[in-house]
Amino acid sequence: MKRKPYSEEEENRLKELKKARFTDDERYRCLENLTETSQELSLIHCGRECCSPLHIWQGIRAEYIIHFVIQGKGVFTTGGHTYALTGGQMFLIRPDEKIIYIADEYEPWEYAWIGIRGTQVPHLLSSCGFRTGIDVLDAPELAPILSDIKEILDHHALTEANSLLRKSCLLHLLAVLVQYRRQQIPAAAAQEKSPSTRTYVTDAISYIKSHYEDPISVSGIADVLGISRAYLNKAFQQELGMSVQRFLIDYRMHCAANLLYNSAMNIQQISEAVGYEDQMTFSKAFKKKFGVSPSSYRKPSHPLPVYHEKQPSPPF
Repeated sequence: MKRKPYSEEEENRLKELKKARFTDDERYRCLENLTETSQELSLIHCGRECCSPLHIWQGIRAEYIIHFVIQGKGVFTTGGHTYALTGGQMFLIRPDEKIIYIADEYEPWEYAWIGIRGTQVPHLLSSCGFRTGIDVLDAPELAPILSDIKEILDHHALTEANSLLRKSCLLHLLAVLVQYRRQQIPAAAAQEKSPSTRTYVTDAISYIKSHYEDPISVSGIADVLGISRAYLNKAFQQELGMSVQRFLIDYRMHCAANLLYNSAMNIQQISEAVGYEDQMTFSKAFKKKFGVSPSSYRKPSHPLPVYHEKQPSPPF
């Protein structure tokens, strides 16, 4: 059902919420709702807070957020895992994932954070050590990081000069994290400790299964994993004997076949449900995979064994 238009009061409230806002008091400093300045990397918000006992935040965010625990204790839950954190650690909140974090009752934490968005963010975070399934890391010396965040907050006025200064501070902060990661894993040992091709393939398959209905690409998957498209394709060829694109299409086609047999959705709806906006492109891909059109495949007379014969076995 189509939503009714916002009332004038609601429109004004939404506009107010989207305005850049700076808060500065004894226990909480925050600059938020910044305008995105680049498709590649933009600072959305940052701040620092001394939390009250059992202070809690839960929900879903639309950007990546790195929290740096300065002192005290707290608990962070994401992806079904719960971490008890203390000063000197950092944790990552990813977009569209339900999370919860709570300050300790007796030693509530103090932390600082940056919220960022952009096409380069997944790769940068991977370079910082935040790979698939790794959401908590030891932080480097916090002094330069806190200095950068303070500089950003001190230059909160929305001027062109301040915007450039804030971006320079953000880049410096990320450079500190990347450099620290490289120091933790020397180049000689990195080759030995780097994830195997099987690990990358497993992570890519997991990502595909969670996002196949979205307009994802091979390059996008590689960026999420922090590797090149060429290396990801090489890993798939080595482990599965097929390209990433082939696996993605096959997986979408099997999901579509399942919907054709087990739902009342029409062809266009199924097409969109497996990541195809254009029904004709979907139908061509489906026929290439199964030898029949989606509408023919759905007929009761169509042999079900064809579906099972073409199901890929689990890779590992």
